[in-house]
Amino acid sequence: MNQPASTAAVADEAAQYLTVNLGTEEYGVDILAVREIRGWTPVTRIPQAPSYVLGVLNLRGAIVPVLDLRLRFGLAREEYTATTVCVIVMVAGRQFGVVVDAVSDVVEVSPSGIRPVPDMGTTVDTEYLKGLTSVGERMVLLLDVDRLLQPQDAQMLEAALASADTKAVA
Repeated sequence: MNQPASTAAVADEAAQYLTVNLGTEEYGVDILAVREIRGWTPVTRIPQAPSYVLGVLNLRGAIVPVLDLRLRFGLAREEYTATTVCVIVMVAGRQFGVVVDAVSDVVEVSPSGIRPVPDMGTTVDTEYLKGLTSVGERMVLLLDVDRLLQPQDAQMLEAALASADTKAVA
């Protein structure tokens, strides 16, 4: 008879991360948060949204806010190219899109392979990072997607979206 896996064994299991690029840096997004990868398409702008919120897109009837990850991290905006994609992620029951320069691959990372984030050496505020890991010769910064959309920004977006929905119905 099969015994259920112990909690310790589950905690030691490797997690998969979708690796994405912003310039020369590579980031990992927990694959369990990823819902879809889409090519870049223009979005509908939301008035008074934070600069890193590009707008919203209609994803099969759901209105999804879209963030430019470069702008979120305080990096220079780059022109969108054929490799630019929007990764749709689910956080706290809410979908949102993050625009990245490119998607690389999916990597498996064991908990023992995750190192703490140093206080320096990256252009990104460390509050958005869970840790970092080595994949071959590459260093991958693991994103904490729960922190990408600040609570006050989420509230502002909800209010703007509700207002837009009301205007669309009226």
